Amino acid sequence: MGHELELVTHRLAGGLTPHRLAGDLKTGTLEVRLAESAAELDAAQALRYRIFYDEMQAKPDSATLAAQRDVDAYDATCDHLLVLDHALGVGADAVVGTYRLIRKSAADACGGFYTRYEFDISPLLSLSGNLLELGRSCVDTRYRTRPTMQLLWRGIASYVFHHDITLMFGCASLPGVDPDAHALPLSYLHHYHLAPEALRARAVHGRYVGLDRMPKEAVDMKRALADLPPLIKGYLRLGGFIGDGAVIDAQFNTVDVCILVKTDLITEKYLNHYSRTTGGAISGAGDSAGDEIAGVA
Repeated sequence: MGHELELVTHRLAGGLTPHRLAGDLKTGTLEVRLAESAAELDAAQALRYRIFYDEMQAKPDSATLAAQRDVDAYDATCDHLLVLDHALGVGADAVVGTYRLIRKSAADACGGFYTRYEFDISPLLSLSGNLLELGRSCVDTRYRTRPTMQLLWRGIASYVFHHDITLMFGCASLPGVDPDAHALPLSYLHHYHLAPEALRARAVHGRYVGLDRMPKEAVDMKRALADLPPLIKGYLRLGGFIGDGAVIDAQFNTVDVCILVKTDLITEKYLNHYSRTTGGAISGAGDSAGDEIAGVA
């Protein structure tokens, strides 16, 4: 872990500052932007530790436990989207939410995308266009509100627009390691949102857990949607698909599915906002595009 922290510090302190996201990505005291310093990234990693390990009962190794930080090699090469509450302070003191954004160049520096450890993503790698892997999403418990989620999604939309991303993907989680406890939502995802063959990532051999735990006619769609985590529902509202199978992540105490989202809806809505607004600014958090992209139940 020490070597990974050194790489992060070198990247953010050595002149490799990420680009500024386009648009006025603020509401009240909240702002979303990319991490600009090693201190801000350290704050994001501390938040990830509190959420994943303290709240969700992930199992830390000795180095992670000692550091009280969730860190891996990808942190040094990718971009980190942050939600900051300026009422708490500036920079690292203000970090209340984070999302990790990995483009192919960042993934290549680590030998491939993170998702490859759980899913065969070779169908995605053969597609034309730019890919973006989303992961390590977490928000402080006090900020799990519509405005915060809207800001995160608006920040992602700006990033997607800037880098001309055509497909977003990543692992999304349901709590616990018993897939039968999630038989209804998993079966719903399989029967109603399975990705087309050309996009269908599949759980890796030896870790594959079937999603179709109930027949389609037994699935209560309303109950299934109610049981899904808000993040997964948000992806589905953007036209998202699910890969074939799930994976049990014993370390993070989750059942993981592979989410895939073509970015047409995101880029179309935000292109319209850029064209209507002076200087390309994105409209406020209360607008209809923000509500739809927020995906909060």
